[in-house]
Amino acid sequence: MDSILACASGDNASQTADAMENKAEGTGSIFFLDSSGHRFFHTRSLDVVAETDSMSLTEVGAAVSVLLGFAPTASLSVDSSSKLNEILLPNPFDRPRAVLMLEVRGMEDPQLSGYYLDNAQIGSAFKSRVILGSDKVDIQLPDEDEVSMVSLNEPVGADSGAAVTEKDLRDLAAWLGGSYATAMEPLNGELTVPLASGAPLSLHMSNKADREFTESLLSLIHNIRMAIEMHEDMSENLQNPAELITGCFNGIKALQEQYGPKGVAQQGMELFLTALSKLYDSLQKAYKGQIVGVIFFNEAPYPESGSVLNVMFTSHPSSRRLGEPVDKPIDPIALAEVVLVRRVLAWITGIILLISTLLGVRFHCNYVLAP
Repeated sequence: MDSILACASGDNASQTADAMENKAEGTGSIFFLDSSGHRFFHTRSLDVVAETDSMSLTEVGAAVSVLLGFAPTASLSVDSSSKLNEILLPNPFDRPRAVLMLEVRGMEDPQLSGYYLDNAQIGSAFKSRVILGSDKVDIQLPDEDEVSMVSLNEPVGADSGAAVTEKDLRDLAAWLGGSYATAMEPLNGELTVPLASGAPLSLHMSNKADREFTESLLSLIHNIRMAIEMHEDMSENLQNPAELITGCFNGIKALQEQYGPKGVAQQGMELFLTALSKLYDSLQKAYKGQIVGVIFFNEAPYPESGSVLNVMFTSHPSSRRLGEPVDKPIDPIALAEVVLVRRVLAWITGIILLISTLLGVRFHCNYVLAP
């Protein structure tokens, strides 16, 4: 386990062959963000993470299922169930039923991510290390009628067909307390945002990595706002499905590939967590505290575009009467005939029962006891 920690934190100490194998599989850090006005997790400082504290992706998926109000997979082991009990408060009737599940790719130092997350003042969090296997893990949920899922991977303007505009960049700068300086060519300006750590972060839209990071941030903000609107619409319609807001953030990965793990990439992480803090506050207000966050920092990004946690819906067969074929097209005339026959049979049965009851009462009243 010490060698795994050395790989995860980038120690320059000598590493054994087993440590290299664990690094090939990959590690990550998971943060369970609690509600601002309601506790759903056990409290533990971000600095207190023992070497034995680790989770598998299967356990993370099971925790998400439980937080949404559903039973975890039946194949969950006893040890994994005990691990969930160490994270979740033991009240099965008090779950948030709304989860923000976000995978952040490219953050190599788990201690640094915890430091930035703590400074972002998002709220109390429960931290654990995640050991990644070679395969993705499916989170099995009931059919889509019971779960409302919003993807955070939709690009800005996907619903209207429009791309990122200069107005989007100006609005983003104002929202983050920064500024946007336009250039001669459209969408080639400079976005400057102050950071709490000191020097401001300048992103040039003419640079591919800077622009990809900015577009990823705009997409995250836009989709979370869409999720809030959907939640408000469902609240007005008295619908009460569980809600899962899920996706990946690849902006840090883009900065690392361009600038390396230090410098601009670290500033990008700080800016991302500042934005995440503001968005999480908005979610808490909209959901009235009935939402939690599951933020997964993937230190070894998968080459595929999808998340390592794959959401799958298991459809339940609808109840039907015997003798009714499932795939046969519905004929209105035949359906009316079936309804008529069933009503006639019900009336006949009721009349027979009524006559039988009256005859039984008469015979009982006229019955003469033997002397």
